[in-house]
Amino acid sequence: MRDRITQLRLKKGVSEYQMSYDLGHSRGYIYNISSGKALPPMKEFFSICDYLEVTPQQFFDESAQNPELIQKALEGMRQLDEDDMLMLLGISNRMLKK
Repeated sequence: MRDRITQLRLKKGVSEYQMSYDLGHSRGYIYNISSGKALPPMKEFFSICDYLEVTPQQFFDESAQNPELIQKALEGMRQLDEDDMLMLLGISNRMLKK
């Protein structure tokens, strides 16, 4: 967990201090988690995921290179009608064949 928080935090471009502050905690909160001194309670873990713009599943899926972009793409896709989703799927499949 600690390495993944650091990885996603750095990708977001925020310091441990800034993330701690943004989440409403003392300046060392994220440092303590990242250093392995503490684990967040489940409610705080969900807040961390929201802050990092990933789902809990994406948080633990380290194979995903850009989980925050995947999350944003999924949110956009949910707003499309069926025809547009099928078109997007076709484009995606075509790109994967290259």
